[in-house]
Amino acid sequence: MATGYVGIYSFELFLPESHSLKEKRMVIRSVKAHLEQRLHCSISEVDHHDVWQRARLTLACVGREQRDANSLLDDAERWLIAADHEPTAVAREIVCFDG
Repeated sequence: MATGYVGIYSFELFLPESHSLKEKRMVIRSVKAHLEQRLHCSISEVDHHDVWQRARLTLACVGREQRDANSLLDDAERWLIAADHEPTAVAREIVCFDG
């Protein structure tokens, strides 16, 4: 019997409006807060820390069933697109932990 599923969604954002690391961090902080509150997930910036207009983030969420984890990842992607943050270089995986 499976004990749960972890959805992992890694993506890059291009931030042409950012002209400094401070502006980039403001945008990334907002994206992270919205996704954390909306999906009850964990999200972190994992690459391109010193680049003004580019960020790679990885999000992880947990669902009781595989479709729950998939649904959360779909919601994250839909929110990003609706908020004009077109994710690129997307990697997505569902991991099952068997009990």
